[in-house]
Amino acid sequence: MTSANGPKKVNPVLKLVLEMGPLVLFFLANSKPALFHWLVGGLLPENLPAEKATMLTSTGVLMAAVVAALVASWVLTKHLPIMPVVTAIAVLFFGGLTFFFQDKTFIQIKPTIVNGLFGAVLLGALAFGKLLLPVALDSVLHLDEEGWRKLTLRWGLFFFVLAGLNEFVRLTQSWDFWAGFKSFGIMPLTVIFALSQTPLIMKHEIKPEADPEHF
Repeated sequence: MTSANGPKKVNPVLKLVLEMGPLVLFFLANSKPALFHWLVGGLLPENLPAEKATMLTSTGVLMAAVVAALVASWVLTKHLPIMPVVTAIAVLFFGGLTFFFQDKTFIQIKPTIVNGLFGAVLLGALAFGKLLLPVALDSVLHLDEEGWRKLTLRWGLFFFVLAGLNEFVRLTQSWDFWAGFKSFGIMPLTVIFALSQTPLIMKHEIKPEADPEHF
């Protein structure tokens, strides 16, 4: 159920669980694939090498988990934020290609393409005078136009940094290292970056006018 002011808010801890849950399960499935054989085993071809079976198992678990997280978010808020939806679609698409071709490259380049897409859309729209960040982040912030422009520029560049960092790790490190980076590297970096924008947000925040009836 949505409120008059927009989607129902979710407890921050629960929101974090919904965002981190699929990544934690992905890492766990990559570390202990036997735990998830009941979920993915029937989809795997026979006589797969152990390394490839582990990769496909963790990919399948990630696909199922992002769908479950979206369903839970909808049940709780009757609202689906844009970025998680785009991410889930990308996981299902590239995960499907990973299963079809039995090639880890597809699921590994997903963060590169998605972050690059987010960066390109934000900066491209900004170049034409459009501010899409409030929609992209499903934000409840109230900033002046200058604040949104600066924040959009920073987030757009940050998404490109994440895309480049993912490519560096993918091309130079093992699958297991990349899986750990995807699970416990990208999200903390994003949280740290978001927190670092607090001074900008506070400087350009538009304070709601006081209600005269309260005086």
